[in-house]
Amino acid sequence: MAVGQGHRTARSGERRVVGNVIRGSIGNLIEWYDWYAYTAFSVYFATAFFPKGDETAQLLNTAAVFAVGFLMRPIGGWLLGRYADRFGRRAALTLSVTLMAVGSLVIALTPSYASIGVAAPVLLVTARLLQGLSVGGEYSTSATYLSEVASPGRRGFYSSFQYVTLTAGQLLALAVQIVLQQVLTSQQMHQWGWRIAFVIGAFGAVVVMALRRKMDESESYKQATRGEKAAGDRGTLAALLRHPKEVALVAGLTLGGTVAFYTYTTYLQKFMINTSGIPKETVSWINFFALLVFVVLQPLAGALSDRVGRRPLLMFFGFAGTVLTVPLLTMLSGTRDPIVAFLLMLGGLVVVTGYTSINAVVKAELFPTRIRALGVGLPYALTVAIFGGTAEYVALWLKDAGHEPWFYLYVSGCVLVSLIVYFCMRETSKESALESDTAAGAADDEEAGVRG
Repeated sequence: MAVGQGHRTARSGERRVVGNVIRGSIGNLIEWYDWYAYTAFSVYFATAFFPKGDETAQLLNTAAVFAVGFLMRPIGGWLLGRYADRFGRRAALTLSVTLMAVGSLVIALTPSYASIGVAAPVLLVTARLLQGLSVGGEYSTSATYLSEVASPGRRGFYSSFQYVTLTAGQLLALAVQIVLQQVLTSQQMHQWGWRIAFVIGAFGAVVVMALRRKMDESESYKQATRGEKAAGDRGTLAALLRHPKEVALVAGLTLGGTVAFYTYTTYLQKFMINTSGIPKETVSWINFFALLVFVVLQPLAGALSDRVGRRPLLMFFGFAGTVLTVPLLTMLSGTRDPIVAFLLMLGGLVVVTGYTSINAVVKAELFPTRIRALGVGLPYALTVAIFGGTAEYVALWLKDAGHEPWFYLYVSGCVLVSLIVYFCMRETSKESALESDTAAGAADDEEAGVRG
């Protein structure tokens, strides 16, 4: 009877984990849909917010605003990471999706440059700043939450759903784009059709706000704060600076991954249109199917990391990304064949999977609960803002200057720096702060049971 009861308790606990992962992941999906809708539809709304000029110049303007949004991500990582460490993961996740809803609604409703002049790009930048603040906090808190609520021994698998839903958000943005391309003319898409995508995002964010209120707070956080009357130094910069090695590790392991990820996902759409010369509609389909395979790969690679460790996957990404980036992008720049373009993009995404599938849990395994959200979020967001957010702008700037192949070398060099970090770092799954927290919490519960 006791054995049967133990099995039922284990099944019930696993169902609870799955339920929390699903609720957290759906919110993550909507957040990233809103974020990527900007990139997916910028080829249509560039003319609405900026004066007419050649296509590369207009894309440069929208890419600059994209980079500006990234500048807010470190602030979001700091503010919402601190908020999550002091007041809980659930509260911070609810706040982040609220900010995203407001930003999407502003973009959807802002009149064109022709109607209100310079106020149009000003409002676009303002909305993008709100979204950057939101995404900066979303990443750190969702990475922390998914890692903490996951079952021990399956943290790589469950935490991989952060990039499943992150990429699914991009897929959803592409799906909306494809549907609108089928039902609206090109002129309608440029004039007003793109606004529909941001209305959908704002509505979805409001729905997620309600769902996130029903999420459980993570046990790790509750155990770490049990019996405390005040937050103390939880989530403070002073507490974070007591972990300088871990902060440097987060920045180093993120550098190559973020540049490669944004190159093979957000920028590649413009690359295939602007450099390869593939029609916009065809590029949308290429992106959609390549990213669909990429989504499926994430939990498979995450589960693999639970068996072989995190470091082998990071080493695979670092080596393959350093060696293959230049030939992959060179071949892609010279083809107009949709199938070849799809296979080349997919090849890049397979390489990036070594980073994306496990980067959330690796960072979470580095920090104790009291500083985990801030520790995961701030150094990551700073690195992404400096390198990931500017990747697209650097690529377009080099193309405009007539040196586009230099960008391929730039991406390869960034991955090489991270490869050196992966080579020198320890295997985090074997010395995980997450497992230490769980063991300490279990010991406390057992002691309390004995006293009772």
